[in-house]
Amino acid sequence: QVQLVESGGGLVQPGGSLRLSCAASGSVLRIYTMGWYRQAPGKQRELVATVTSGGSTNYQDSVKGRFTIARDNAKNTVYLQMNSLKPEDTAVYYCNAEILADQRLDGYWGQGTQVTVSS
Repeated sequence: QVQLVESGGGLVQPGGSLRLSCAASGSVLRIYTMGWYRQAPGKQRELVATVTSGGSTNYQDSVKGRFTIARDNAKNTVYLQMNSLKPEDTAVYYCNAEILADQRLDGYWGQGTQVTVSS
């Protein structure tokens, strides 16, 4: 059984910062690409950023220069440092990871964490 557990969401003023964390636990053999997605009310879920097992990163254009994704392979954890937050960043943020466990490669999702940017 593999689980992704997220933490770090909350309420922040425009221009502020938050750091999200997502840790994988269970019978994890190897983790490939890890990423963050978000879903605002009434909108589809969208990719925010991804990082491969080798450290290559990819960002949605609207967060480039403000958000940084990083991973700690020893801890099976991915982070999203969010700076200069804007009201339009308000959404539920979901962690995603491609994980090899129990001889199967599957995509897993976290439960989501709310990020609200408001004054």
